[in-house]
Amino acid sequence: AESLHSCIGLLGIAAGSLLLAVHFYSSPRAAPLIPSTALGVLLLIVSALLAYSGIRRSLRNASLLVSLCLTLSAFWSGYGVILILAGQGVLPEPGDARDALVPGLATFTLALLLVAVVGFLCGEPLLALMAAAVSLASAHEVALHYSSSLGPSAVACSHLIVCLVGGYFALGRILYFLTKGKVALPGTDLAEKKAQEQGRGSAGSTNPFAAPGLLLNTLSASVFCCRLLGVTHRLFLGHVPWLWAAGTYQIGLCVLSYRAMDVLMATAFGFTSILKFAGGYCLLYPTWQPEEPSFPTPLLVVFSILFAVLALFLSLQSPVDGLYLLVFVTYCIALACSPRGFFAGGPQGVAVAIFVASALVALIHLYNVRARAKIPTGKGAVKALLARSSLLKLREGPDLHTPYLGYSKYADAEVLTYACSVLASFALTATGDPQAPLATVVIPWVVVAGGVLKLLGGSVAFARGKTLESSAFILYSVMWIIWGLTRYGGLYGTARSFHAAVGIVAFMLFNSFIVFCSLFLSMAWFFYSLTFMLITVSFLLDAIHALPAGYDIAAPLIFGLVSFYCFLAALSSSTFERCCLPMGGPLVQLSGVGAGTTKCLHLPARKASSVKRIADILRNGGTCGIPTDTVYVLVAACNRPDAVEKAHRSKRQAQDRPMSLWISSLKQLEPAKHLFTPLLWDFMEAAWPSPISLVIPRGEWVDFLGMKDSAKYVGTPQSVAIRIPDCSVTTHLIDLVGPIVVTSANPTGEADTTHHNQVYAKLGDKVDAVLCGGPSPENIASTVVDCTKIDSGNIGFFRVGIIPKSQV
Repeated sequence: AESLHSCIGLLGIAAGSLLLAVHFYSSPRAAPLIPSTALGVLLLIVSALLAYSGIRRSLRNASLLVSLCLTLSAFWSGYGVILILAGQGVLPEPGDARDALVPGLATFTLALLLVAVVGFLCGEPLLALMAAAVSLASAHEVALHYSSSLGPSAVACSHLIVCLVGGYFALGRILYFLTKGKVALPGTDLAEKKAQEQGRGSAGSTNPFAAPGLLLNTLSASVFCCRLLGVTHRLFLGHVPWLWAAGTYQIGLCVLSYRAMDVLMATAFGFTSILKFAGGYCLLYPTWQPEEPSFPTPLLVVFSILFAVLALFLSLQSPVDGLYLLVFVTYCIALACSPRGFFAGGPQGVAVAIFVASALVALIHLYNVRARAKIPTGKGAVKALLARSSLLKLREGPDLHTPYLGYSKYADAEVLTYACSVLASFALTATGDPQAPLATVVIPWVVVAGGVLKLLGGSVAFARGKTLESSAFILYSVMWIIWGLTRYGGLYGTARSFHAAVGIVAFMLFNSFIVFCSLFLSMAWFFYSLTFMLITVSFLLDAIHALPAGYDIAAPLIFGLVSFYCFLAALSSSTFERCCLPMGGPLVQLSGVGAGTTKCLHLPARKASSVKRIADILRNGGTCGIPTDTVYVLVAACNRPDAVEKAHRSKRQAQDRPMSLWISSLKQLEPAKHLFTPLLWDFMEAAWPSPISLVIPRGEWVDFLGMKDSAKYVGTPQSVAIRIPDCSVTTHLIDLVGPIVVTSANPTGEADTTHHNQVYAKLGDKVDAVLCGGPSPENIASTVVDCTKIDSGNIGFFRVGIIPKSQV
């Protein structure tokens, strides 16, 4: 699969370059071979393939190909939209196409040059050559727009180099497949490259998406840099594709950074994407109104505070990245101080600093992704400094991003979600002209921050098992999107409607349920949902034309302050082991699961002392949840009938799903070997240890395991399911306790348990202890094979799990 994704990426780059080469070779003609609109659409298709390849390629190994594919995908998507606009006559003036293209071309000349340099330094000559050729083509195209002495053939030749490299790679892959790996051209053997990447192991950066995100910051900054330096004559509609392409891709990189377990950098990309959408909105507005839009000053001050707080916490992870974010603090302050916003010289001057800083930090991240000898970012010095403090201790280790329930591939997104609540609420305090609501820049903050990014945070929270939080975030995001577009998008106007009031009442009923449920969650969440109710009341009063003076400002301010506290609390809890700002306990507690302090022990599986303690509990008649080579299971000692009966009752075991028997090795069955047929014994030796349970005929061999009265709860009167797990922790526990009786750690009929947090959540105080091993290695249970008729040459399958039939 990785080979396929790499092939798609490299051949996609070659295909895009081939399109551009044909376009520039035929551009001197009166009618180019590929019209601008068609070329733009084709580039959008190629950019989608490159984005897919970059994302899929990054799931296992951090490669320079990820940065190259994602950067080129963003570039060609913006480039394609501008070509479509030019082909449709949206850019009618003679210099419009040039002014629109030059900022992006200049940026990607530098960005791909950085990728090429890192590729040559880190032993990626194929990628480096392709990046250098596309960079050279972009530089030639910039020169072509300003000098007629340089013909389009120079641009086409550079793209042709990329096509030749792509053809060489395609030939190498074809020969590799036809000869079954015997013939491989240099640089095309992806199996060898994969082995090299795995050999580097932890040498790569923890977040391979940081570099593409930083390069996109240079793209948006270059739009305003070029205007300040006089390279372009004005800021207009033609620059919007660059800004919105960068913003859209940064939202995607925000999601991917959560997948890379980098909460702080994901939050930073979410913040910067909002600025890009706001900038695009400001450049788009003059197309239908002659004046420039105005900025809400208090909002930008709040945004600068959020950036400053995030920079402080990011400095603890990487001081270089933290200092880099301070440039955006300056940018927000410059926007707040300039009535013209993005059109003023002050913010454009700061954009120059963002361009330079983004390029330098992107170079550091690009190099550290592949190189063994890292460029120091100051992380070690911060660690050494905090190690002397007994109050501030950074959270580290495998449980840093452990989900609340279940297995999640994403880190927690609550930091970004609370910050978006702050931005959206303070945006509502902007007092604009009711007759011209679009003249005040409110929609990007309310719709993008309060709507799109909050919806993203709700989806991640749902994936992490936070059902109530995700429901609230998704509900609030829908409310922000609908109300933001209606009230601040000019759809609402000065008219008031009974239908709008009914819709708001429906939202209030949903939020009332969330307020009630938050009583059982935490004090902070109760106030968070309750203060949002104040905002919905404000919307309702506005809909029925009964809004008191000042209430529409006071309610968002209160919700914004509560959201800001939750933002700080989420940041501190995700960074430090001791929570500096508590969220508070539940205001109401129910008896049963989750009430007060649980009696169920939760012991880490990586400690030998924990396994011994679990063994003592099992020997004394307890039942425990333990990790295995598949999902979590509930176990009891075979020689304790009371414990087996307890497990049977707590599980509500159905008669058609009997409990099974586990041993640690076939040596435990050696005394009864004469009771098994040679074929069955050989099959057990070949099949185990593995996630394969064998259903074998019940016989006298059961008595050799000391089951006594427990036997009636295990298997059926005719057969018993038995297995040796392929898990060192489980087999060591069985060595200490003896054979164990096993069933899945969930009530009958429910989904399998894939995380230690789920064991207690599903079974409650019916389980005495849980051995905590984090997420399960697999989400699928074992394969159950019917071996009762194996001597006649037949086996069947009661359940096909992680091991397919063909492998059995």
